[in-house]
Amino acid sequence: MKNHLEPALPTDLSNKRTSPSDLTDDAFLGGRLQLLQPRQGYRAGIDAVLLAAAVDANEAETGHLLDVGAGVGTVGLCAALRISPMRVTLLEREPELCRIATENIHRNGLDGRVRCLTGAVGTSAGQLAAAGLAIESFTHVVANPPFMSSNAGTRSEVHLKAASRTLQRGQSLDDWGRFFARMLRPGGTVILIHKADALTDVLTSLQGRFGAVTVMPLHPRAGEPANRIIVKAIKGRRTGLTLLSGLPLHGCGNTFTPTMDSVLRHAAALNLVT
Repeated sequence: MKNHLEPALPTDLSNKRTSPSDLTDDAFLGGRLQLLQPRQGYRAGIDAVLLAAAVDANEAETGHLLDVGAGVGTVGLCAALRISPMRVTLLEREPELCRIATENIHRNGLDGRVRCLTGAVGTSAGQLAAAGLAIESFTHVVANPPFMSSNAGTRSEVHLKAASRTLQRGQSLDDWGRFFARMLRPGGTVILIHKADALTDVLTSLQGRFGAVTVMPLHPRAGEPANRIIVKAIKGRRTGLTLLSGLPLHGCGNTFTPTMDSVLRHAAALNLVT
């Protein structure tokens, strides 16, 4: 059987389906990180940076982080840039995006600590092992799971956008929770970001596998309903849930709050603590 979890090799993107003219070169973290990403389709933004900022540097410094559904590598690369010498593995089901992620690793000088593998939630333990990706070997897992189920609404005509936003057919968030637990060491931490109205599904996916769950609501502005949640949990813990005070992203107009500006532009941490 063909192994579907393969390292993405250094590549000349001009020889691939995504030509240089189909890519944009975007700055993150105030220009400290430069990322290629497809001009059309799903494009990384604030969610990815906030998720990476929620990784605790004290916990992760000597650990190994797995970014599941990594896309072009935004979350994992933001975390790697902020937390040295942490190692990072990017796991992305679309080979085209994994090729771009690998190019992003090279161009940001992170080859020694970051790699990208083509694979997905649901990859068998045998395939994981064949690719050198051992189960229960990660101290941290981060993910921005697709927001839409496979049968919800009309899929985007842009393949990579549909793949990034939509769960695979027959898959649910519970499958993602199971995969997180499989890859994490006992006591390891999972952190994910999702829509606020998916909180019930997120908590259900962690139930029985994780405890010490911490939820941080993210609000567009103070006084407005939360539209995102960041959820952190620890494998094997049995302690209960902590709901933190909500964090507004914007102040007056469209300007970011000082806290958000520090996270988005200056690579500050986003502490999920009580």
